[in-house]
Amino acid sequence: MKVSFERIIPNAKSSFRTLHNNSPISEFKWEYHYHPEIELVCVISGNGTRHVGYHKSNYTNGDLVLIGSNIPHSGFGLNSTDPHEEIVLQFREEILQFPQQEVEARSIKNLLELSKYGIHFHHKIKKIMLPKLKLMLESEGYKRYLLLLEILFELSKCEDYDLLNKEIMPYTIISKNKTRLENIFTYVEHHYDKEINIEDVARIANLTLPAFCNFFKKATQITFTEFVNRYRINKACLLMSQDKSISECSYSCGFNNVTYFNRMFKKYTEKTPSEFIKNFSHNKVNVDLKVENEVKVTAGF
Repeated sequence: MKVSFERIIPNAKSSFRTLHNNSPISEFKWEYHYHPEIELVCVISGNGTRHVGYHKSNYTNGDLVLIGSNIPHSGFGLNSTDPHEEIVLQFREEILQFPQQEVEARSIKNLLELSKYGIHFHHKIKKIMLPKLKLMLESEGYKRYLLLLEILFELSKCEDYDLLNKEIMPYTIISKNKTRLENIFTYVEHHYDKEINIEDVARIANLTLPAFCNFFKKATQITFTEFVNRYRINKACLLMSQDKSISECSYSCGFNNVTYFNRMFKKYTEKTPSEFIKNFSHNKVNVDLKVENEVKVTAGF
């Protein structure tokens, strides 16, 4: 899994960028990346994985998330299936200029501050905002800019949202350790369905075992074992959404014991596998892979 800096180029004759992605998901790279632009992602329909900062969870029936400047995140087509359609707005904060005495503008500034944690808006808000986002695709010039302000203002007044992270994840954690983290992430991505020897991963990171454990915990505030379990449970959720059996999901995701798999599944999703399958069939599931201790971030090391 690559961790990269993405250069955003505004649309022609515009101060920001609008994207309409509706091609097959195989045509896009949904890699982990960051950029100075603030990003609003609206998945019109479909299922997939949201990965913003340290937060990683599955979404169903579309999504609406605001991601702050330089917060590492993956494309929302990650682990999704066709058809996948989304509208994305990418803009720099400096294009939003307001008079200091403009009281209404404070709410937008507060919204952008909260975006550093990743803001997940509830489905009814997505439904309300979708017509304006579609209109954005057809607008030009100052009308397009005013529409951006209107969208941000309405979101700033909204109370139906959740913050995806408890602490801000500085992009320096990624940029300073880019190659080492890429190697670790890629190894887990390719071997999660097998037994993973932590000493092998430490060698890949070119660290002794104690140094590796210290490095990974310092960078993420969770242990490597915790990271692997969360990754495996996330994959298991996706398999279950594709009508795979509980035992099949367990063994396909590297758990050699169904009882242990059930215990880990309950720990990270707060549901049993059976409850997950039942809820998913009724389109009520929105799985957030939790950890016992909230993720905290250190800016550098």
